[in-house]
Amino acid sequence: MRFDILTLFPEMFRGPFDESIIRRGQDKGLISITLHQIRDYSLDKHRTVDDTPYGGGAGMLMKPDPLAAAITAAKAHNPAAFVVLTTPQGRCLDQALSQELAAKPGLIIVCGRYEGVDERIVQQYVDLELSIGDYILSGGELAAMVTVDCVTRLIPGVLGSDESAAADTFSDGLLEYPQYTRPPEFDGIKVPDILLSGNHAAIARWRREQSLLRTARKRPDLLAHAVLTNKDRALLQEYGYVDV
Repeated sequence: MRFDILTLFPEMFRGPFDESIIRRGQDKGLISITLHQIRDYSLDKHRTVDDTPYGGGAGMLMKPDPLAAAITAAKAHNPAAFVVLTTPQGRCLDQALSQELAAKPGLIIVCGRYEGVDERIVQQYVDLELSIGDYILSGGELAAMVTVDCVTRLIPGVLGSDESAAADTFSDGLLEYPQYTRPPEFDGIKVPDILLSGNHAAIARWRREQSLLRTARKRPDLLAHAVLTNKDRALLQEYGYVDV
């Protein structure tokens, strides 16, 4: 997977992209990340990338010509790349969207800034507007980092085990079951006996039950979209969660 990130602040990415899973993905040759300074595509000597909005209003807008040139340059390296614009008006990033993006032949992520971008860029160059939540950031760089991290985890071979991504919270629409490691007792609390039993079928059933109950308790809104079996529904109703 190739990521091209268009930004006014490329230095912001140096630390996060040089560590942990993203670093591992690059070292394995499974992902590549290229940072593009949008100012390099400005057409004047001052490297101007913003201007006042027509019709008045507070703040500045990112000009269309530098952005169009930057996107076109990134497309030259990967013509099939999917263009994403980070904006609070976009589709909210979740695990399902991360999986969709991981299946693309490459991503060009445009980091929004100021009051936004000229609408003609959205109309002509952007495939998807993306948000990481209903709040306002100073710019799209942090959203781009989150997106790259979410997608990178789903690239086969990046994680130590591909099962790790498949078992993550939200992968099946539910929260993940409780996890334990050594020691078997800590602060007077013992690891559930079932996890020490060696009975893999029983452990799988316990984990499914715990995932269902944890979701119902902490994020009941997720149950409306989760794929539930009749057995799942019966378990939830047994514990008093009747609206499933």
